[in-house]
Amino acid sequence: MPKRSSPMSLETESRDGIYKMTSIAVTPISGVLNESDAGSDDKSDSSSTTSTTTASGVARLLGRSEQAPVSDGAAPDLDLGEDYPEGEIRGWLVVLGCWLGLFASLGFMQILATSQAYLTTTPSIHVGPHALGGAIFGYASLSLLLGVYVGPLFDSYGPRWLILGGTACLVASLLLVSVSTAYWHLFAALGILSSLGSSLLFTPSIAAIAHFFQNRRGFATGVAATAGPASGVIFPFIVQSLFVKVGWAWAMRALALICLAITIAASFLIRSRLPPAKDATPHPHRQMFRTTGFTPTVVAVVLAQFASFLPLTYLSSYALGRGFSQAFSFKVIAILNASSVVGRVLGGWWADRIGPFNANMVFCVIAAFVCFVIWLPAGGTKPGIAIFAVVFGCASGSSVSLVPVLVGRLCKTQDYGRYYGACYTIASLVSLFAIPVAGRVVRGNGGSYWGLIVTTGLLYIAAAVAFAVAKMSVLGRRIWVGLGWR
Repeated sequence: MPKRSSPMSLETESRDGIYKMTSIAVTPISGVLNESDAGSDDKSDSSSTTSTTTASGVARLLGRSEQAPVSDGAAPDLDLGEDYPEGEIRGWLVVLGCWLGLFASLGFMQILATSQAYLTTTPSIHVGPHALGGAIFGYASLSLLLGVYVGPLFDSYGPRWLILGGTACLVASLLLVSVSTAYWHLFAALGILSSLGSSLLFTPSIAAIAHFFQNRRGFATGVAATAGPASGVIFPFIVQSLFVKVGWAWAMRALALICLAITIAASFLIRSRLPPAKDATPHPHRQMFRTTGFTPTVVAVVLAQFASFLPLTYLSSYALGRGFSQAFSFKVIAILNASSVVGRVLGGWWADRIGPFNANMVFCVIAAFVCFVIWLPAGGTKPGIAIFAVVFGCASGSSVSLVPVLVGRLCKTQDYGRYYGACYTIASLVSLFAIPVAGRVVRGNGGSYWGLIVTTGLLYIAAAVAFAVAKMSVLGRRIWVGLGWR
């Protein structure tokens, strides 16, 4: 075990509020990236530190106790002395609770999407599609924006009360929607109350995993992240069945009961392991972006998530435009979502072995490759578009599910909620513009999708470069050592 740095440096340089990192603080970098294939022959050098030309933050970046130059100079390595209960039953129970919390949080959007046709045609609620779209956009925007505050609250107070608060808001919003008779009723229930509930559920359901896993964090996070695609399959089926059997109002009440049961179970299973930092604050602070490697990581995540939205949104329309049947066009999306589930699990497993930044660079390159080599030339054939859906779904799903693991390598566990909340909020808010931007690209090419395909591939290439820059900001010129291939 490397020698722990002094409490003074650990507390003052790494726990100063949500983002208060000094200009030389590399305390978070001691937990960076956990890349696996750096040479073990450098391990003996970790006990010696130099003043400004070596950065021991590379220690965990390489998965070893190795030091390497950093461009801006750095403080000595700070081992946090955290003992993770890898593989214990309590950790996997937390993963189960996080899966349930994510299932309810992400499933609510599936409920809204499936309900949209009913809401715009029911005689008791005189709401046009554009007005309803405004309520749903308000839900999406506010739920994402609140994440930047929920993360610090998790670090300061733990997950229990956040989960219970999210449960109350989500269940109440469904009950209120069931009795809504006007647009402002829907906007209050969907645009405000449910967005608060989803945000309170989502961030703790991701952040809690970091308290229990280090070496297997990628795999554990990938397992929990399968809740997203699963909710996209299960909730629409439940909603449509309830509409037929019991009607709108009782369908919403039944869904409220289902969400209540799921989230109550999640509140008992999700917990944090470490006490809050002594100077933890529930308020975000921009100083966090001075942390080495964090800003380029956020940029990379924004690019990758923006790119992933384009095929997810337009692949079905693309298939219809190429003359395929409506049934096959829907099957393509189902294939993509199914392969995304597999990619989230296998991607996390692989990231634990070669490092999450390495893995994400590979997945971004694969996603760009299939756009240029399969989708663009062979997307007009059934085998071509099916192969693209499988490979792209796996690569994009892996990339998205590794975001919490990437952020976890840049900070201490006790500060994880605020870092992840900020990264996720920024990336998700930018991604809201993916659909209108993609639509403009398609219209600008006269309805042809080649511009959309090229844009997706270029965005993934840019994301891979940004991930490399994030590593280079820590490793300096020795980035190739940390890539896992010599």
